[in-house]
Amino acid sequence: MSDPTSPDVLVIGGGPAGSTAAAMLAMQGRAVTLVEKDAHPRFHIGESLLPANLAIMARLGVLDEVREIGVHKPGAEFVSDRTGRSCPFPFRHALNRTHTHAWQVKRAEFDSLLFANARRKGAAAFENTRVTDIAFAPGRRAEVRAKGAAGGEVVFRPRYVLDASGRDAFLAGRMRVKTANKYNNTAAMYAHFTGVTRREGDLDGYISIHLAEDGWFWLIPLPGGIMSVGFVGNQSAWKGRKGTPQELFRERIARSPTVSARMRQAEIVSEIYATANYSYRARQGSGDGFLMIGDAYGFVDPMFSTGVLMAMTAGELGARTAHVWLDDPARGQRLAQRTSREMARAMDRISWLIYRINDPVLRSLFMAPRNTLWMRDGIINMLAGNLRGDPRAAIPVLCFKAVYHAFSGLHRLGLGPAMPEEGSAHAITAAE
Repeated sequence: MSDPTSPDVLVIGGGPAGSTAAAMLAMQGRAVTLVEKDAHPRFHIGESLLPANLAIMARLGVLDEVREIGVHKPGAEFVSDRTGRSCPFPFRHALNRTHTHAWQVKRAEFDSLLFANARRKGAAAFENTRVTDIAFAPGRRAEVRAKGAAGGEVVFRPRYVLDASGRDAFLAGRMRVKTANKYNNTAAMYAHFTGVTRREGDLDGYISIHLAEDGWFWLIPLPGGIMSVGFVGNQSAWKGRKGTPQELFRERIARSPTVSARMRQAEIVSEIYATANYSYRARQGSGDGFLMIGDAYGFVDPMFSTGVLMAMTAGELGARTAHVWLDDPARGQRLAQRTSREMARAMDRISWLIYRINDPVLRSLFMAPRNTLWMRDGIINMLAGNLRGDPRAAIPVLCFKAVYHAFSGLHRLGLGPAMPEEGSAHAITAAE
């Protein structure tokens, strides 16, 4: 076995991005070391996977393992607090129907599974190992210092570095290239509960997105009768609020008629977690001998469950980039830049919807989707995780945006039909 402190590639971070990249590189015969600052299992949010995840999991060889720990997810449901209406978006209507379901998982189990798979595939994997410093020199191996599990310093000298450090954004922070998104300045609170009413029948297993005042809730059914419940709100949702995290969270739940109705018998079974400034991106995602992947490069609001998919996609692309760079640094650097651009474009595609989710016109379109020119199916295609420029969805999505802009203009002028979110029986786009 090669020396794990002098690998071909060092992967910083053992979440979905890092574990995917490490496994893929090991499967290609590269000497790869994976370091994780914590020990698995550890709590993490982002529990709702997407159909587009399945192909990556199949290539990793973990599809059956994930199925065993997951709740079958056939789609997503949007619920209006103003009207009480529910609108389902089944993945079977996506334009790309290669996969028409996903799973919802406890991230502690899922991340542990991926980390163990990377080790099983041949990566040298270390937990409780926190990277503290890094230095790059042209034409030489990087020098990466870390605090090991026993408390002593460990020095790694890899040929290439993949930064998958998640929201720590290790390299972006050190390079001062991390930029918060001013258009999506939100904060979130979330926890696990039991006793939350689950959807049944055709909606069994759906993630529920409840459109509330100043933000939105997620309700994600997990194994063992657990429901992940979170609220993401803009600045006005939190301004002037006082009290303990539990009091604040309970207050937000009580103010939502559709969420509180499902949580009358709920009991909290986890800590309450809070996260601020959800969206950010690094202005530079790569350089000589390194590439940022997953949340270490950028992250958008979790409304459409894209976090794990983005991470695993970036992990796979990062592994490909590192593999090429090891044989041809110039070509590898061009590929690294292309990878960053590709992930940025994917984030931009879903961000267009996220930035407007509190807009009454967009909410109305979501609550009464019409499939003229396949607009509904094009949006479902995005919700299923097809974010990398699927040509089948290009025209339907453009048509949806055109309809949104047209009705937004009419709405600002006080013209056109009333918004369904405002209680009118007339929908902008009648449901089909």
